[in-house]
Amino acid sequence: MKASLSFLSVTAVAVFAVTLAAQQEVPMRNNTPVAPQGIKIPPLPDTPVRYETAEGQNIRVSVYARGFRNGWSMAFVSDDTILVAERAGAIRVVRNGVVDPQPAQGAPVARGQGLSGMDLALHPDFDRNHYVYISYSKPLDEKRTTLAVARAVWDGKAFTDAKDIFVGEGGGGGPIAFGGDGMLYIASGGGGGGPNATQNRNSIGGKILRLTDTGAIPKDNPFVGQKDARPEVYTMGHRNTLRLAKHPGTGAIWQVEDGPNGGDEVNILVPGGNYGWPLISLGRTYAGPWQGPFSQEGYRDATILWVPSIAVSSIAFYTGDKLPKWKGDVFVGGMRYGEIPGTGQLHRILINKNLEELRREPLLVDLRRRIRDVKQGRDGLLYLLTDEADAVMLRIEPAE
Repeated sequence: MKASLSFLSVTAVAVFAVTLAAQQEVPMRNNTPVAPQGIKIPPLPDTPVRYETAEGQNIRVSVYARGFRNGWSMAFVSDDTILVAERAGAIRVVRNGVVDPQPAQGAPVARGQGLSGMDLALHPDFDRNHYVYISYSKPLDEKRTTLAVARAVWDGKAFTDAKDIFVGEGGGGGPIAFGGDGMLYIASGGGGGGPNATQNRNSIGGKILRLTDTGAIPKDNPFVGQKDARPEVYTMGHRNTLRLAKHPGTGAIWQVEDGPNGGDEVNILVPGGNYGWPLISLGRTYAGPWQGPFSQEGYRDATILWVPSIAVSSIAFYTGDKLPKWKGDVFVGGMRYGEIPGTGQLHRILINKNLEELRREPLLVDLRRRIRDVKQGRDGLLYLLTDEADAVMLRIEPAE
């Protein structure tokens, strides 16, 4: 009997050793696996592509505009004009699908880098006052930048009277959006203020800030009057916020946040909420081990999550009538699936009246484009902006 057990033990060790030997060693850079070449991105079709989707909402997808370099965000300023911000800092003007070769004049001087692209937000009363808010990486010197938000007037051809209403403390541009309360929400990246900034209420790093439309601090912000906290802070514990959007029913701000290796999130922001990073995460570190516990009392859980990651980039709520079977759905852009380049896609998520996810559907997987922004246009159609050196704007419309 002892001989049999000994034989089984030796056999188990041998099998385990063979299993370990079969695992691959991957090249690393700064404790992060070097990304593979990925999947080749095919050229976009010259003619519209028809898709049958899960809810029976058949669609047609076509290239609406070309001529962008690493598109970042869109703003629909009139029925025929769309402003498009690029990663490097230029703002392009698209009129009836034609891109003006010259960038819009009068915008603040920006320096795009990494996850610090430009974001655009229209004032809630834009049709009257024509205010466009521009979040950007403000150059401090030849190397350093800081998060800043400027307000400018769009006169139909160019920006005028551009001036900063907020300047941060390092880092680059961050997503912005107006909430149902008329306040401006600004995402400040986790990189500013050191590795512990996200959990430090005296730092704006890894926070969502809340300001008035003139840049003042609202008196009802959750940490106003507290000595150990910045009064601008609305929520904390965020890793990399990629986009903010107002929910059309509740007026609350929904945030999309990139996790590490997995653990991408959609969060509903509540005053004073702590969303856990880097203490709580649903993802692994890039080297492999889990980042930390998945959940813990005192921290807010994600409303929607991804494991593996899709590299979430943007979020929009569909409220139009042109795509009726998608009304009320959430759309989230993704730039790559499971850490593999060339796997960008759009996710449609059906939620119930309690804002709970019921099902989701990946869309446009075959196009393999990095979806950087998704928004509903004034015409009730969906528009997507891709993030490549030869970026395009796609339009989704009903097939019949």
